[in-house]
Amino acid sequence: MTKYNKVTPDLADTLTQICGEKNVIYENKEELSSYSYDEAGKLFARMPEIVVKPQNTGQVSKIMKLANENLIPVTPRAAGSGVAGATIPLEGGIVLSVEKMNKILEINKIDRVAVVEPAVVTNELCERVLEEGLFYAGYPMSVEMSFIGGNVATNAGGDKVIKYGNTRKHVLGLEVVLANGGILNLGGRIRKQTWGYDLMDLMIGSEGTLGIFTKIILNLLPAPGKTVTLLVPFDNIEKTTEAVSNIILAIKKLPLTVEFMDKISVELSSKYLKTTIPFQDKAEAYLIIEVDGDSQQELEDTYQKAGEACLKNGALDVFIGDDRKSAESIWRVRMVFAEALRLVDPYVSLSGDVVVPPSKVTELMEKTIKIANKHKVRVAIAAHIADGNLHPELFKPDYVSLEDWPELAEKIYVEITQEAIKLGGVGSGEHGVGFLKRDIFLNTKPQIELDIMRGIKNLFDPNNILNPGKII
Repeated sequence: MTKYNKVTPDLADTLTQICGEKNVIYENKEELSSYSYDEAGKLFARMPEIVVKPQNTGQVSKIMKLANENLIPVTPRAAGSGVAGATIPLEGGIVLSVEKMNKILEINKIDRVAVVEPAVVTNELCERVLEEGLFYAGYPMSVEMSFIGGNVATNAGGDKVIKYGNTRKHVLGLEVVLANGGILNLGGRIRKQTWGYDLMDLMIGSEGTLGIFTKIILNLLPAPGKTVTLLVPFDNIEKTTEAVSNIILAIKKLPLTVEFMDKISVELSSKYLKTTIPFQDKAEAYLIIEVDGDSQQELEDTYQKAGEACLKNGALDVFIGDDRKSAESIWRVRMVFAEALRLVDPYVSLSGDVVVPPSKVTELMEKTIKIANKHKVRVAIAAHIADGNLHPELFKPDYVSLEDWPELAEKIYVEITQEAIKLGGVGSGEHGVGFLKRDIFLNTKPQIELDIMRGIKNLFDPNNILNPGKII
């Protein structure tokens, strides 16, 4: 167990000299508290001793060199939109927020890349490259608030993974500041290499435990053609999950998106939006399907085949959003999922994120509901169903106190994760391990694999100052 030192006034002065007075928060509990938790909620909050907001790579390097020499823990923080506690400063120390490093540095149409700083909001980048006729396919559900740096740190997924893959697939290069202040430049503007061990791939998904991203080079694609969104209600969850493979076979290509929402999720989201969704009285689950086509005829053929496949699989109806307004109204139901759940229960546990092979989705849903019922806990399930990624979210029952709720929620997630692993899956498809899933992670990974991971961590961060208490 590492024994860390405290941030002294002298050290705070040095950090202020590095970043500037306006970019340091020290001895102001109210402002510091904003950096003590993430979207997992205030129940897990831990206060930092100081928050620094560097504006460039050089400042990040100086901060890390100073922290390493003085044995001060550093918690990197992007938007704080994660739900696994990865940005919570468990050991106090320094929170290094990259929020001031928010520039799109370059969009290069010849290389088909975007070069960005870590605090660029995902949706801002998506809109900017679209103006150039290009497309950034890394698209988590938190697209309107998450930072690119956080997406890379957690290898974020989202609703377009079925066609485009998760964030890892779109990262071509990284500038990384290490625990000792050293700077690595990995990858670049190339799309293939056999040139030694791939350290960049190792960095992606490392949740701030191996280094801090200060510059990111992202792959861009030609902008997709026209799209249509379908809203499809089913009276049976099993029919819903079985329809997915039939849709793909029917349209003979991968859809952009296939999202799942259960009855509870749809009811709460529509209530939040003060609207109603067709068949809410009869439907047990819904699919939201987005398809594209290079021409209007191709698009119509594709969505008609997708709709027919749904109806053959027992869909109650198929509703078509073939213009921007109607498509957005369908998507808003999915996008406000987390906010809608919090409106009902501010202590709802949103860290649920398990992934199994698509063929095992129905079975895992059934087991998840059974586990929740056993503990007398209400559960809402949304899913990136086409890639087997489920988000079971737990509501705090009245019989459990606030103090005991985190422990019970973790116990339930352990049971769900164990079932996912038995079915060939893992305990996180995109949220990451953080510290909320650390015990589950450590108890379900083979010892030989953990030993290798700890060896890697020790090589990059021998003093264990970078995001201590996370992952391993």
